[in-house]
Amino acid sequence: MFPLLSIQNLSISFSQEGKAAPALHNISFSVNRGETVAIVGESGSGKSITSLAVLQLLPPAAYTSGKIIFSAQGETGVDLLRISEKEMQYVRGNKIAMIFQEPMTSLNPLYTCGNQVTEAILLHQHINYKSAKQKTIELFEKVQLPDPVAVFNRFPHEISGGQKQRVMIAMAMSCEPSLLIADEPTTALDVTVQQSILRLIKELQVEKDIGVIFISHDLGLVAEIADRAIVMFNGKIVEQNTIHELFTDPRHPYTKALLECRPVLHAKGERLPVVSDFMEMNEDGSIVRKERLSSNHEKTEHITIEAKQDTPDIASPLVKVENLKVWFPAERRMRGTHKRYIKAVDDVSFDIYEGETVGLVGESGCGKTTLGRSLLRLIDPTSGTVHFHGQNLPDLSPTQLRHVRKDFQIIFQDPYSSLNPRLSVGNAIHEGMSIHGVGSSIKNRKDLIINILEKVNLSADHYNRYPHEFSGGQRQRIGIARALALNPSFIVCDESVSALDVSVQAQVLNLLNDLKKEFRFAALFISHDLSVVRYISDRILVMYKGKIEEAGAAEDVYNAPQSAYTKQLIAAIPKGILPG
Repeated sequence: MFPLLSIQNLSISFSQEGKAAPALHNISFSVNRGETVAIVGESGSGKSITSLAVLQLLPPAAYTSGKIIFSAQGETGVDLLRISEKEMQYVRGNKIAMIFQEPMTSLNPLYTCGNQVTEAILLHQHINYKSAKQKTIELFEKVQLPDPVAVFNRFPHEISGGQKQRVMIAMAMSCEPSLLIADEPTTALDVTVQQSILRLIKELQVEKDIGVIFISHDLGLVAEIADRAIVMFNGKIVEQNTIHELFTDPRHPYTKALLECRPVLHAKGERLPVVSDFMEMNEDGSIVRKERLSSNHEKTEHITIEAKQDTPDIASPLVKVENLKVWFPAERRMRGTHKRYIKAVDDVSFDIYEGETVGLVGESGCGKTTLGRSLLRLIDPTSGTVHFHGQNLPDLSPTQLRHVRKDFQIIFQDPYSSLNPRLSVGNAIHEGMSIHGVGSSIKNRKDLIINILEKVNLSADHYNRYPHEFSGGQRQRIGIARALALNPSFIVCDESVSALDVSVQAQVLNLLNDLKKEFRFAALFISHDLSVVRYISDRILVMYKGKIEEAGAAEDVYNAPQSAYTKQLIAAIPKGILPG
């Protein structure tokens, strides 16, 4: 019996400034029917390029060599790199389907969800519209969308991110493909939604006996769904094995790094390992292995430091929030008065002390971001008080607010859209310093900026570069530098590590811990991932439907949750197989 998909010595290069830039180097692996093979690695490792090559979705400038043999019916198979575009159209979406990474942009905003799935069915199957519509509604029921008939007639902007991803899964399964490629299908989703999506993919795979390629940067996540895993680094396969063998006996230092850097495995205060702790690259591309200290030694050392330095001053709350409400009008009466409100933040009270990090965790739509922005008056609260250094921020006039703004800052979730592409890094940081009078002259401000760039592990050479010249992790460091340049006493970190690879996430979390010790700022750390919040926070607030569901010390909330909702969040964290 031939494998469902066999990739043999696949190499891909792109033309860059007249030269060939290699993206994949002679990779080979296979996928069998009923098997889930995970492809794991950081951004730029070649995961998505591999999947796009299977479906012939690479740009014309790409140069490929090798073979991609697809055997849908158990026959010898065809080389997908050698068939015509017309033949590929029959395969694409029909025999091989793909769930793309970003549910927000994968659906056409001009068409209803039902229309888009129905279109795929009509394209590949000889049935009428009425039958295609009925099949679409049945698929929506199978992927557990609420009120499938209503969702059929809704546009993508009218449903949540998790629901969009379920529509994408329904579309991918609509023609009963032999192979399903899922490219980071849960990256932007909450842990509870993520868990249900993984369960759904597995159920559909078992029911239809399809092969699945599951692409992710998180080894802990793939342990929940995959049979085998392929680890990619710099366009090469550095290791492939069964999930159990990969987790219990990883051979390559890069695999060990990906396993070890997950916050769920480390106590608060323990420095997270990063890839450079396990290996380094020579100029010729060869890898030099490194030996690390035992995690037990590191854990004891760093926990002691945390206990000495990071105990907040309980006598002086820096931020005091009382009965805060942020309501948005959802429906109006005929005379213009509001009939119904969306209670994004509903009567919330808590304190944040000097030098303390408070974690705010909950699913999308629970009000986390609205709460964080209302504290900084980026959104005006409906009622309640936010006392900062003794001043009630909602009572301040725009002029008064401008004078205190330098003392509280925000690090946004998306490192790509939070920087102006027309401003160099130096000018982006300089702008805020100039407005708030930080530094005595342009030269002095430049010196301060270079100093802060070096503190976030960037260099003076980066001062005149533009955002597009940096990776996602580097852009997030620039966002941190911009916030710290004004020397604030309070920072809101809004999902500031959720879009990053696990190894880059570890670097940023280590950086935040180091900067917190040096600058002694307080922080509200917003995330949907309780394992990350537990690692970095002194206390945790769990938010649900606009209210604080549970609050307490980080370790207490994580290890002994009181509310059913918190227990559900913790149970959904993908822990994988513990190494060793």
